Parts: sequence; C-alpha cells; structure tokens
Amino acid sequence: MSSLAGAEPRTAPGPSRGRTVTIALPSTGPGLAIGAGVAIVLVAAAFVATGGLQLERTTKILIGFMLIGAALTAAALVLRPRSADAPFHGATALAGVALLAALTALSITWSVAPSDSWFEAERTLGYLAVFAAGLALARLAPGCWSAFLVGIAIGCVALSAWAVLTKVFPATLAPDETYARLREPFAYWNSVGLMAAMGVPPLLWLAARRSGHQALNALAWPGLVLLLVALMLAYSRGALVALAVGLAAWFAIVPLRLRALAAFAAATAGTGLLMWWVFNQDGLTTDDAPMVARVDAGHEFGALLLVVCVAALAVGLIAQFTASQRPPVRRARELVGGAALGVLALVPIAVLIALATAPGGIDGQVSKGWHQLTDVNARTPANTPNRLVATSSVRARYWDEALKIHAVSPWVGTGAGSYSTARTRFRTDTLAVRQAHGYVVQTLSDLGWIGLAASLLALVAWLWSAARALGLRRRDRGLPWDAERVGVASLAVVVVVFGVHSTIDWTWFVPANAVCALLCAGWIAGRGPLRVRLGLEPVPAAAPEPAPAEPAVDPYEPPRRRIPVSGAWVAAALVVAFALAASWSAWQPVRAVHAGDAAFDRLDAGAPAAAAGIARIETERNPLSVDPLFDLAAIEQARGRTAQAQLALERAVRLQPANAETWSRLGDLRLGALDDPRGALKAYTAAYYLDPHDPQTASGVLQATRALQGG
Repeated sequence: MSSLAGAEPRTAPGPSRGRTVTIALPSTGPGLAIGAGVAIVLVAAAFVATGGLQLERTTKILIGFMLIGAALTAAALVLRPRSADAPFHGATALAGVALLAALTALSITWSVAPSDSWFEAERTLGYLAVFAAGLALARLAPGCWSAFLVGIAIGCVALSAWAVLTKVFPATLAPDETYARLREPFAYWNSVGLMAAMGVPPLLWLAARRSGHQALNALAWPGLVLLLVALMLAYSRGALVALAVGLAAWFAIVPLRLRALAAFAAATAGTGLLMWWVFNQDGLTTDDAPMVARVDAGHEFGALLLVVCVAALAVGLIAQFTASQRPPVRRARELVGGAALGVLALVPIAVLIALATAPGGIDGQVSKGWHQLTDVNARTPANTPNRLVATSSVRARYWDEALKIHAVSPWVGTGAGSYSTARTRFRTDTLAVRQAHGYVVQTLSDLGWIGLAASLLALVAWLWSAARALGLRRRDRGLPWDAERVGVASLAVVVVVFGVHSTIDWTWFVPANAVCALLCAGWIAGRGPLRVRLGLEPVPAAAPEPAPAEPAVDPYEPPRRRIPVSGAWVAAALVVAFALAASWSAWQPVRAVHAGDAAFDRLDAGAPAAAAGIARIETERNPLSVDPLFDLAAIEQARGRTAQAQLALERAVRLQPANAETWSRLGDLRLGALDDPRGALKAYTAAYYLDPHDPQTASGVLQATRALQGG
C-alpha cells in the first residue's frame, strides 16, 4: 500500500509476450515535498496576488514564479539522465508558450498603453516559468505524480474552504464584505468558482483509485462537498459550465467510473440539500445584509455544513472499505455504468421538456435566451441565487468592444493589456473595465491575428503532448489504464476546466487560477508518451561517452584543478540569469510607485525641490508609464513652475497619445493654470474623441468653449 505522498505501484504489459514491467516506488520524501510545495504555491498565489490586478502584490508573486521556475528548470537541465531514453518531453509546447511570451513583450513597442503591456509581459513570463516548472518536476520526479495530484487537490480545497469560512464567520474573516457572493481570497467570485471546479478532477481520482489507504481515499467525499458548496455560493455560471465540460471529459476518458460516480453523486446530494436551506436565508444571499443577520445565518450554515461533511465522510468510509473487501463484479459495474449513462442521457430530454412547456415553447425560450446572451445592452443579473439560471450577461458588450478594437489594428492589435485604454473610444457607459472577459476576444484586441495564431500554436503543441501522454492516439488504443494514466487524465481535465472558463472570463489574469492549470499542463507535457512509460517502445541504448584525451603534463608546472563545463551547465546558467534579469525588470514599476509616494511625502514635508528630484527618478524607473509624469507635473505645479508641469504633461501625451487621460490632464492645466482656452480646447477635443462618454471630458470641452467665446 502506498501513501498519498509517494507514487502508486503499477504494472504494464511489456513489449512482447504480455510480460509485466514493474516500476519501483520512489521514496516518500520527494513526494511529500512536491505535494506540500504545490499546495503552498497555490495558497500563496491566492493570498498574495489576490485577483492579479494590484501591481506590487502581483509582481511579488510573479517574481517568485520566475525564480522558482528557473531553479527547477536549471536543476532539470543539470540533473538530467544521461541515457538516450530521457529526451526533453514537452520542449515544443514550452517553445510555443515562450513564443507567446516573446510576442507579448514585443508588443510594448507598438502598444497604446506600453506600461500595461510591460506588466502583461511580466505576467506572461511568470506563467512561462510556471509551465517550465511543471515540465521540470515531471522530469526530476516522475514517480511522484500522485503527490503532485494531491497537492493540487489540497490547494483547491484549502482555498475553497477559506472562501466558505468567510460565510461562516463573517464578522472575523469578512467584516467589510458587502456582496452575498463568495469572492475571497481572490476578491473575485468567478475565481472562487473556478478554483473549486478545478479541484473536482483530482478528488474524483482520489475517490476512484484502487490503491492507497481507504480512509485517506474517503477524504475525497467531504472534499467534494466543500468544493461544490464554494462553487454554488460563488454563483458562478461560467464555473458550472466549465465543471460540466470537465466532468463529461473525465467520465468519458477514465474507466474508473463507479467509485467516482458514487462520491460525486453523494456530494451533489448533500450539497443540494444544504443549498436548498442556504438559498432561503437572507443573511447569506442578500447584498448589504446586516452583520447580525450574517453572523446568525453564518453560524447555522457552518453547523449544517459540518454535519453534511461528516455524513459524507462516513458514507465514503463505508463505500471505500466495502469496495475494497467485496469489489463489485463486472456485471454490477456494467449495470451501474449503464444506469449512469441513462440518467445522463435524460438530462437533455428533461431540458427540452422544460423548454417546451415554458411560455413560447422551445423556439421562444431559445430565442429569448440567445437574445439575452448576445444583447450588448443587457443588464447584469442581481447577485442572488437566481443568477444561476439567468442567461443575460454584460460579456456581449465587452466582447463587442474588443472586436471593434481588433478592427482598428487587426494583425498586431493595440498591445498586450491595452484593452482598458483602447475601449474608452468605443464604450457606451462610464464603467472602468480592465479585461474583455474572454481570452479569444482579448487576444484579438491586444495582439491581433498574430497573437491568436501564437496562442493556437502553443495550444496545438500542448494538445499533441497531452495526447501522447494520455494514450489518445489511434496507435495507443487498447493500452492498459494503469494508475498513472488515470492520474495524468485527471490533470488534463483540470487544464480543460481552466481552458473552458478562460474563454468566457478573464480568470487567466488571476495567478492562483493560472498557476494551477499551468503546473498541470507542464507536468503532462513533460511526462512523455504513454507507450514509453509502459515500456512498449524500444529504447535506444545510450551511446558510450568517449574517454577524454589525456592532456600533456608539464613537470615544471603545478597541477591545476579543471572544472568541466558542459552545455547543460551553460544552459542552466543562462536560464537563471534570464530569470534574475526579468525579475529585476519586473520590480522597476514597483520601485517607481515607491518613489512617487516618497516624492509626495517630501512635498508634504515642505521640500518641493527634493520632491521634484524624486519624481524625476520615478520617471526613470518606469519610463513607459504616464503616472510618473502626472506626479511630476503635479509637483512642478505646486512649486509654481507651470511651464515645467506643461512639459511633463506634453511628454505624457507623446508617450500615450491614444490615452484620453493624458489629453484631459493637459487640457486641465492649460485651462486652469495657463489661461489658454484655445490650447485647452484642442486637448479636450482629442480626449473627447478618445472617450466621448467621460462626463469630465465633455465638461472640459464645454468650459474651454465658453472661455474661448468669452475671450
């Protein structure tokens, strides 16, 4: 019996005559380290970077990704097996992700918001490091795949449990929360739902596996309850859709369906009963609910949740030990599997019946739902449980804006991360939206057709690696489903869930969500073809290394210690050096923000000259951002140096001419401090063209026009 920390034993038919190949178990030490490390990384990414929108917090976690990924990659290069049967699996997929990262960084040169593109380049490099870390782990410790899966499961369950606890103890954990939907620790509810959905496949594997201690396997049952509760309380429709696709993929691919189906059905039943009670409590489902109501309902909810989890654990223990002592016969498994497929087939029939009996019939309901889904003027559903069955969404509006931006620059886009700046020209509201809520439309907006092609290239390369690792090629039909193959399939479903959700939301910007999927994707790509793992393909013998020639020795010269330098060491050194350089570059915008804070502190302390000097340092640390120039202009204006303030703002306009805020600030200075209504009107007119729905810009145009007429 193997523990959760180590790998599971497996046997596979050998290359000929059906003989078996036994793969030895690794020690549990590396497994414990990998499982704990993966869980810690997921939790740290969630609590440090939260939703991935705060510069300093996100930069810290991205730098951590770069350094850890570089260290693991260097170790995989240096400690690689010297035999010829250890190729660099996943190198093509890694090259595809690296190409996308390079294109993101290159977009700084044509971006309408180069500082935002710089930040997105840092983010993509951090994600590249995470993917490389997954490859490296699969190469360094291939036998610890079960520990890796457990680490993913623990991280997802821990974050979902924390989110649920904010409902149980609102006064302690979420005293300032005003929304009924769960959104901690990400500050975004759909990230909570996605993290819970990505935790389901590893727990299905844990519940379904035939090895390991049955008591440990039974922990999957209450774990599934926690994940489903968090998913439902986040009211995340996208996460539900992604989970449905992931479940369909898992049960269609993995043959161990009976135990997994029992665990998921029990967890769904318990969660359903609990949600029926929760959705009738105003203290849990109403925005801006009084704290007294939240506390009372939260404590009752916590008690009921504990009862459901204990009951799920008890049922899981009974089911696990019963199945281990008296496993069901093949006929029983076939009957249960057929019944499950029958129930699944009845779902669309039930949906069609419900649509047919609704007002307007099937055609009317489908037409109504499609109109609500694609209406750019649709209103956001309320944060109540009813939104789970609503079809209206504001995504159609954001997608429409992204496609209009794409039409302006269809091939290369307007620069990575520039959607929030470029959309002001096309928006019909005053909301400040930073993402297009969909990877495809955001990529078309930011990087154009070239960016989408690079993304598809990376995706195809990874899919090919995943198909080889899972044994989904035609030549792999009939290969046995050993323990590791089931585990790899579960990791692949995690990636599928993330990919589906990322097409309809912006959760790939959230580091914890992205690192979970990228680690799984990297491990799959780095594990290599299934046929090689099973010993079904001939392995070429390693070519003997030629003996080095003995150098001539000078008897009159003292001996020197020679340090061998190989290509692997050089590559490892280059990887580490690049990570250090990228980390230093990523930290510069944060240093610029710190300098800006120090400059205003000096200004408040009565030292305007020193404040201006520090502000100039701020502009040097982040030369791509207009914010340091805004700070410099404000300080120069406070010193009475209006001409220097105008120069700073004109420099900001030259840096980001497609940014309405640069023109608007220049107009404010010309109108208020320089008494130049004609120049102010020109600046305000440009700002109005770039953002016609900004009320302050429209007001500036009106004031400048009146001042000009009055003059």
